[in-house]
Amino acid sequence: MKFLLVEDNPQVAQFVRKGLAESGHVADHADNGRDGLFLATTEKYDAIILDRMLPGGIDGLGIIEALRRTGNATPILILSALADVDERIRGLKAGGDDYLTKPFAYGELEARLLALTRRAQPGAADTQLQVADLSLNLLSRKAARAGQPIALKPREYKLLEYLMRHAGQVVTRTMLLENVWDYHFDPQTNVIDVHISNLRQKIDAGFAQPLLHTVRGAGYRLGPEA
Repeated sequence: MKFLLVEDNPQVAQFVRKGLAESGHVADHADNGRDGLFLATTEKYDAIILDRMLPGGIDGLGIIEALRRTGNATPILILSALADVDERIRGLKAGGDDYLTKPFAYGELEARLLALTRRAQPGAADTQLQVADLSLNLLSRKAARAGQPIALKPREYKLLEYLMRHAGQVVTRTMLLENVWDYHFDPQTNVIDVHISNLRQKIDAGFAQPLLHTVRGAGYRLGPEA
């Protein structure tokens, strides 16, 4: 998944981004309110992790209010050293979806983020993705096809999750670079081709019906042939 972290403390930002990366997520980072609001309104994120007190002319509450006024419903997890009940109420009333006080454990932050994203999606209670006879359990991070387990490396899991969430759609190289590798430019690498090839071997080899297709000149599509 792709998150936006708006946090001016470099140690906290590094701690959160490291944890998200190790869990297979992508995170953009802004260290002030102005840049945070710009990213939040120009990019699409599964959720926003937002510090309350920020430099840059606009604080966390200001960002929330600006987003909600424009109809932006991206889930927002507020991070703050302000632990008073009144401060929590202010953050939630402004439009925040959850409130986590500092210091915090990374595991709790990730669990809250996943809960927020599940609630924000249609069929959010589901913990499994399914395309034909291919399944991916989002809690155990295990894949199987026709009941046969598929061993995936972390990047392969992330790639498969993204393809399954966009099943039936043509997914471009740019989409994969930005959402699976966190590249905002094409580094002229064959990393996508290598991972697609490896993933295809794991999910299609030995099955009569291939699921992972190359769409010439466009990208890739996961799903049965029409």
